[in-house]
Amino acid sequence: MTDQYAELDAALERVVEAAKAHLAAVKAAQGRVDDDDVWQAYVNLNNTSFAYDEQLLDAFGEVTPWDVESIDPDEADQRFGGGIGGLDGAEADPHPRVISVRQRRDYRVPSVSALLRVADAARRNLVPADEEAGEVESVGEAVLELLQAGDGSLSSLDVPELEPLDGLLTVSEVTTPLDLEAFEDEDGAGPFAPLADDQLVGRLDEHPFTDEDEDEHAGHNH
Repeated sequence: MTDQYAELDAALERVVEAAKAHLAAVKAAQGRVDDDDVWQAYVNLNNTSFAYDEQLLDAFGEVTPWDVESIDPDEADQRFGGGIGGLDGAEADPHPRVISVRQRRDYRVPSVSALLRVADAARRNLVPADEEAGEVESVGEAVLELLQAGDGSLSSLDVPELEPLDGLLTVSEVTTPLDLEAFEDEDGAGPFAPLADDQLVGRLDEHPFTDEDEDEHAGHNH
């Protein structure tokens, strides 16, 4: 029985060490998505937890609250997309890919004056109190101001002063990444124009909800 206790103690120690290594990897990644070190540490923590749970069950018929299943490390590497040292594996890929996402959405402006007012307010919130903000003078300037005041995405334009119309999003495989220095600041079309070698993967059409759509949706019982 003493040997069995020692095996359980050792298995638990492996869980603790794996948990510490996982936390260290998470901290080092600082929120980076699909970090290989975090994934490897996760698999190790999962499998050491599973092994301890199995040993505890065999020895005493007891279980932990950890509901985990064993993960094959080799399959885990393939699922992650390249194995240990994923970034190095990506650099060694003989068929690198660059994905280009292009999005357009149109808006109707029911009231220009109302849009200018809300953009003025957004600008004043960004400019220090001891500085002159200056008035927003055009619709285009107002839209840019709202984007800058928000997170830069189209969700920044979800305001009553703009009525969304149809939009679309395309995903393409491209051979040449975007080079902003190759286009003048006044060139609004060039950066979005597909090149001859670009391959369109797919397109998503966006249709805004109308009041009738919302009323119809609200009438359904789920």
